[in-house]
Formats: sequence, C-alpha cells, structure tokens
Amino acid sequence: MPERREFLLKACKGIGVAATGGLVWSGFIGEGKSAPLMLRPPGAVPEKDFIASCIKCGMCVEACPYDTLVLAKPEDDKPIGTPYFTPRTIPCYMCKDIPCVPACPTGSLDQSLVSETNKEGELILNVDLAKIGLAVIDRETCIAYAGIQCDACYRACPLIGKAITVDFTRNVRTGKHAMRAPVVHSDVCTGCGVCEKACVTQKASIFVLPRNIAMGESSERYFKGWDERDVERIKDATTEVTTKTPRSDRAPVDYLNEEDL
Repeated sequence: MPERREFLLKACKGIGVAATGGLVWSGFIGEGKSAPLMLRPPGAVPEKDFIASCIKCGMCVEACPYDTLVLAKPEDDKPIGTPYFTPRTIPCYMCKDIPCVPACPTGSLDQSLVSETNKEGELILNVDLAKIGLAVIDRETCIAYAGIQCDACYRACPLIGKAITVDFTRNVRTGKHAMRAPVVHSDVCTGCGVCEKACVTQKASIFVLPRNIAMGESSERYFKGWDERDVERIKDATTEVTTKTPRSDRAPVDYLNEEDL
C-alpha cells in the first residue's frame, strides 16, 4: 500500500537523521574531553583549564618553525582542534623566543609559566622553565642499562649534563665492565622529547609523559629530612597505619634478627 511505503520511508529517514545526530553529538562530546596523555606546547595551563580556554585557532601551530605542533583531527581520538605534538615524530626543539606562546590569544599558553625576572625586573621568556612533561626511561629495553655503550639521549638533550646525566655503575652481568646509564632529573627536564626522538631502540626506551602521570608522590610516612619542602609536606601526617600485612601484628624485635625473612 502506498501509505505503508510512505510511512516506512519516513521512519527510515527519521532513524537516519537520529543516527547522524548521535554521531555528531558524540563527536562534540569527544572533542570536549581532556586527553591525559597528550603533550601540549610549552607554557600550557593544566589540561582541564586548557580544554576550557583553548579556542582551537591554530595560531600556536602556525608560529612553530619546526612543524612540531599539530591540531588534533577526528581520527586522532584526541580533543579535536587542540594543539599537541608527538616527540618520536617531531619533538619540541626549545626555541629561545618560544613563538608558540606569545601567539596564543587566550592565555591557554601562559607566558608567566615560561618566564623569569631579569636584573632590571622585567619578565623575559626562558624556555628552560617549560614543564611540558617528563622523560621516563624503560630500563628493561634501554641498551645502556644492558651494558651496551649508548648515550644518544644524553647527547641529544638540549640541557646536556643537567636534565640527563650519565651514571657510571658496575655491570653485574659481566662483573668486569662499567655501565654508562642515563638518569633523568625531574627538576630540570622540560619534556621536550628530543631524547625520545634520538633513542636508537625500535620503540623508544626513553619517552615523555605528562608530569602528573610520570611523577608519583611519596607516602606521608616517608620524607627527606634535609628537604624543607618535603618536611612541610608531612606536617599533617596521621599515625594511623594504612598498610597491614601478617607481619604487622608482630613487634619489630620479633623478626628483624630472623635469618629467613
């Protein structure tokens, strides 16, 4: 019957419109979500604030002379239109004038986060203050930790000898060789990712993560007595025991001298 066919046709069209609307709406929802593993340009404010303030204008991307920054596309599974970079592809090459930061019209890239006061009391940009992320070393795959000589990440680091240093340690495996093992210093590392780009292993053994993910925090029961900031951190510590094991019920003197621990 014509009426029935018309009804079914309209119903199918309605379903199609609803499905399309659902896809579009889901895209908007995905666009507004934060991406905890994304690496933003230098001077980026915290991720939640960045998502709220970035207008996706692409000015920072245009200002980048190395094509490091890109805008997220729908297929990237990242907040659409927001700037990010992938160190293994193109790292941040730490431009002294940090052109991407002044280009931001909304303060999503905050100049004060990458500035210091000079002798005249003026604020000047200093890219070494950037805290894009933190380089993390996978010691299981890093060939330097296997005793093979490699200092590619150390040599590539823009803050050589500061953000990454090399420790000379005994190679326990051979018993007669030294290992030149890279060590990342979180207080200096900017997270530029040049080390990740330089890493010689197929999957980079040193890689950059957002600092809030890469860095943990010590328990309130453990602190460095020589560090005033660390001592301040435990001023409100409680005495309640939060971790209990079968040994917790025994006095320390009952087991500290046991041979089979």
